[in-house]
Amino acid sequence: MKEQILIVDDDNDILELLEYSLNSVGYDTLGFLSTKNVRQVLLEEKIDLILMDRNLPDIEGSLYIEMLRSKDINTPVIFISAKDSIEDIKDGLIKGADDYITKPFDMQELILRIKAVLKRYNNESKELIDTLLYQDMKLDLNMHQVNINSINIDLTKLETALLQTMIKNKGRVLDRDYLIKHIWKSSDNINQKTVNVAIKRLKEKIDPQRDKEYIKTIRGVGYLLV
Repeated sequence: MKEQILIVDDDNDILELLEYSLNSVGYDTLGFLSTKNVRQVLLEEKIDLILMDRNLPDIEGSLYIEMLRSKDINTPVIFISAKDSIEDIKDGLIKGADDYITKPFDMQELILRIKAVLKRYNNESKELIDTLLYQDMKLDLNMHQVNINSINIDLTKLETALLQTMIKNKGRVLDRDYLIKHIWKSSDNINQKTVNVAIKRLKEKIDPQRDKEYIKTIRGVGYLLV
């Protein structure tokens, strides 16, 4: 499974260059010109690293990363910014960045820095390996992967959080409001239909033949992991 890098830069030429260069050395990328949809993607997808500009149209980049850290979103971050003074760099690192590179930058240096941050982060993650067992499932919370009958199934970050919450509350009916509060941690732009769609996708992944019925829908109430 390729490591996925999320890039935020309001300069479309730089964004396309970064996407092309990182794709060419084996990374998957998601590019954004603003932070508008970034938090939602971080909640739903497995993002391994964020490349973040600071001069953005909607919010200063370091303030945005500081906000993410306050919400316990700890995805590693490298700032790529024209703000190049010592104070700017210190400020970026204090507000949650793992590294900082100034514009204009050398692409090979950036790639080496990306590899270093990912290696450090992956080594730390290995020390925090956490698994949950349920029936014939083995859920790896760090790899965002569930093993069922010796078959590994890749999950998104959102699907992992949903399955984790349901396993920890097995035998208990969880209503949609509970899931919104504990998974999305915000009701902004999240409604019950969003929950229904997310549960449907999870069920299709872990029970494609529909013969195990791990997750039961309790009509008018919520969901139950039996």
